[in-house]
Amino acid sequence: MHLTFLAWLRHLSRICGFDSASAFPPGHRHARTHWDVAYFDIASDTAPDQIERLLCAAIINTPAVFAHIVNPTPRMQRALLGVLDERMRRNGNPGDLVALLIAAHASADIEEALPGLHAAILDSDGETMAERVATTLAFLVQMPAPFDVIDMPA
Repeated sequence: MHLTFLAWLRHLSRICGFDSASAFPPGHRHARTHWDVAYFDIASDTAPDQIERLLCAAIINTPAVFAHIVNPTPRMQRALLGVLDERMRRNGNPGDLVALLIAAHASADIEEALPGLHAAILDSDGETMAERVATTLAFLVQMPAPFDVIDMPA
């Protein structure tokens, strides 16, 4: 009886939004995507589309939080790619952002944001991180807009 009451109380707390969500609901297209609640305070009753928008906004505002998402959705990856593209346009070094993307693609369950991205990242496996970043940037440079990571030596 006591365990049933606690289970019911947990369920009620989740559906009322008192808990923080750490993943999309079971059965959702991106159910394998999850995140560290210490970095993302998303109420458990938030709709999946809104969750994804909130996570993308967090990535755009603070790209380093991308490291705390396992199996980021293609939309989340595109948010990071947008920040990467913007940094390149401002003559900044995108190496740390590319490294985040490479780390995310270590998972076999990730859905790629751009055709061929996952294969390009896997092809560089075994190289140093600097080489992997350069290889991935060379791939991204070839992509059409909006990720036409500006003309740079590959």
